[in-house]
Amino acid sequence: MSSTGIGESIGAQAACSRALAVLRIRSRALAVALLPTAFAVVLLAGGATGHMTGGGWDAARWAVGVLAAVVLLLAAAVAAVIVRASPALSPTVELSERAAPDLYRLVRDLAERLEVPPPSALALTPDCDSWLEDRTHPAHALPTAIRTRRGRRTAVAPVLVIGSPFLWWMRVAELRALLAPVVAGTAPSAHPDISAARRFVRGLDAAVAVASGPGPQGPARLLWKPAFGFVGRVARLLLHSCQGYVGEMERGVAAAASERAQSVDYGLRIVAQEQVGLAYAGWDRLLTRVALPAWRMGRWPSRLDAGVVSALTELSRRDRLAEGFASRLGERPACDLLEEPGVVDEAASLLAARLFHGGPAEPGVGWAPVDWQQYPEEVVDRKWRTEAARLHRVLDDLGAAPSSGPPGPTLARVMTYLSGPGQEAGESLAAGIGAAVAREESARQRTAEAAPVAKSPGDVLNGWGADPLPLFPLQPPRTGRELLADHVTAMVCCAAVDTAGAAPGLDWLDGPALLIRGGRCSDLMSPVLSLTEDGDPGPLRAWLTGAGVRPEKPVRLV
Repeated sequence: MSSTGIGESIGAQAACSRALAVLRIRSRALAVALLPTAFAVVLLAGGATGHMTGGGWDAARWAVGVLAAVVLLLAAAVAAVIVRASPALSPTVELSERAAPDLYRLVRDLAERLEVPPPSALALTPDCDSWLEDRTHPAHALPTAIRTRRGRRTAVAPVLVIGSPFLWWMRVAELRALLAPVVAGTAPSAHPDISAARRFVRGLDAAVAVASGPGPQGPARLLWKPAFGFVGRVARLLLHSCQGYVGEMERGVAAAASERAQSVDYGLRIVAQEQVGLAYAGWDRLLTRVALPAWRMGRWPSRLDAGVVSALTELSRRDRLAEGFASRLGERPACDLLEEPGVVDEAASLLAARLFHGGPAEPGVGWAPVDWQQYPEEVVDRKWRTEAARLHRVLDDLGAAPSSGPPGPTLARVMTYLSGPGQEAGESLAAGIGAAVAREESARQRTAEAAPVAKSPGDVLNGWGADPLPLFPLQPPRTGRELLADHVTAMVCCAAVDTAGAAPGLDWLDGPALLIRGGRCSDLMSPVLSLTEDGDPGPLRAWLTGAGVRPEKPVRLV
């Protein structure tokens, strides 16, 4: 296989043939746009040579000439939008060679073994995935993305985007094996037909996105909407015509890259793929159970990737299917290839908060980082007390009677209210809590929308465009009943901490946890649901008695 092509494999041949099919569609579109002009040229040439004379031919020349001019103008407008529209760019953390010289060296050595061009740069994504991304479009490319060779501008290889959880969980050899088929994909990027086909499709996709955007406001919108509506229809038609060929082309590219990578660490690739599944499971649990509660409290864990290791180590301790994986931790982790792993982890953690929750791009008031050691006190305890305070505010709004004992917010008040007409009391309290949460979320969203959007080239390169965030919300909105159960649980935990010597804790797989006598409490949800769903306080009273919690004592709220 050559170092600049994609070889002679079946996948490579299929990719090239499908790329040519995409380019033929582009050529046909251009031919259709030029067809009226060709007729106009023929008619003008016929008149100039004296073969097409008379009033009818003159009228035809005028009609076809006007049609040709209109079609050329429309075609030029469509082409300009397709060429100038900025393709979608994945939000990533840029990783310079100074920040990760060993990782760059590993990737270049891998490219040399595969006999393919090395990626032009490395970047990290806070997700369990890796891919190559072309960033040579003028709207994206920084000065380093274009090289000059003998006076000509030459696009360099694509950027290699690596999932940051892989760096912390995988060992160096496993990461190299995992990246081998991805890096092998730089060869198709150097093939002129495949590269041209990809640029054309990306331009069409970007043009569709531009045409679907809100556009300007005011009088200019009257002209913008029909003009870009036409551009969008043409781009969608061309994109639909290319769709099947593009899918087959990319499958051929993947097959060729996989075949080329078989000569590099093939045995380790099987182990690495097992680690991908395990890393994804731990990452998903960490985000949904641990990070999301912190984000909702205005805090973002600053060491998410390091938390993946703790979560997966805990998973290996609990799950027999994961036995043996913890023994790998004695080998060198891939994050050792970074000069400052903590700084990179913090940047990836902040990006994850933006992508999955829509948090601000920078720390500030109401959006501060939190270390894992501080998580129980600054997130778990604060979460419980905030929810308990909201619960009592809704009870006040509903006119619930105060506690009969000492003044102050008590668990007994909540239990008494829900022990009344069970279904009716639960529904009214759930509706009130849902409305309160919705108001607070709406206020947070308005604050986020009012924040200025960064426009610098670095921000564009790293995906900080004007797209609404979060791009990938982790969970759908919670129902009123779910919120009610969460708030009652929070009130129980506050009472346990204040009256029974319990403590807030962190479970790496399940998130906020209540620690009683040094052990994690895992049997609280069932008695809480008996109270909130059925209005039956008996199971919860029995649980409180066994834990030594006094529901009649006031608790501290935020």
